[in-house]
Amino acid sequence: QIDDLAEVDYSLSSLPAVFRPFIDLDLKGVVFPAGNYTDSLYVPASFTILDQSDSMLYLAFSEYFFQTSSFAYYTAGAFNMTIAEETCSYFNINTEIFGTIIPEVAKYSVTPNPVMLKLMATEIPVISLEQDSFTVQIQGSMEVLAVLPDSTTQSLFTMNIAANTSISLNIFDQKLMGSLCLNRLQFSLAHSNVGSFEVLLLENILSYILQTEIIPSANAKLSKGFPLP
Repeated sequence: QIDDLAEVDYSLSSLPAVFRPFIDLDLKGVVFPAGNYTDSLYVPASFTILDQSDSMLYLAFSEYFFQTSSFAYYTAGAFNMTIAEETCSYFNINTEIFGTIIPEVAKYSVTPNPVMLKLMATEIPVISLEQDSFTVQIQGSMEVLAVLPDSTTQSLFTMNIAANTSISLNIFDQKLMGSLCLNRLQFSLAHSNVGSFEVLLLENILSYILQTEIIPSANAKLSKGFPLP
């Protein structure tokens, strides 16, 4: 059990190979949604570890392990998040902030109303493994809603999001841990109930919200680590 959302299964994919100076163990690590073990969509590729002898133990992971992790957490809804006034750590987001950039929002709401952001991944994030880290390409959407005085919500607009992130890896206390960094972020307007507007004007606000709310939350989860066999 990794957490409430996912579990990991390690099994030998072949008999241990015993040599005079070392032993090779080929393990198949599969991450799956908690309580829902299903066959993976991905096919594991064989690989070898470079011949080294400076350390007692060498551990290597293929993209397959991280791809199954991406699928499991996507299926479990881990990439979906709601940011509301009561959960925003650094400042209160409201219609007045967006109204300074989008005139129609100011006309729509004369008095400032709280704003809610709903984020979700629209595709399984794509993993590309590199030395000591891997990149994650995330396609998603962000819906911006006004919270009205009667506690109902009104959708203002929806943005498409394309995010390029990298996760550096390290091993501590028999766990594989990671640290997420946002490399690049692109927005495009998917739908608007407040007329058309220049997306570029909103990028700084939306990027700041993601950097201060989403990235720290993701890193808090990554710091808990994946249990190793």
